[in-house]
Amino acid sequence: MSRLKVQGYSNLERDTNSNAIVNTNASEYQIYMKRHKMREKQSDELRNTVKEINSLKSELFEIKKLLKEVINK
Repeated sequence: MSRLKVQGYSNLERDTNSNAIVNTNASEYQIYMKRHKMREKQSDELRNTVKEINSLKSELFEIKKLLKEVINK
């Protein structure tokens, strides 16, 4: 796998096999990974919140149903 420097960018190289641009700066990569993990965590939290809201809605529906049955009897 050979790489060529990208003109005008000291931290970027082009992989000649895949034609991809690769950032060779390790600290920028660490910052990127930290942000990526933070976005995943936020996404998971949002997904869990939606599940909990749906569960509460279902329970509220059941309570309403039972109250209507009690009132009608």
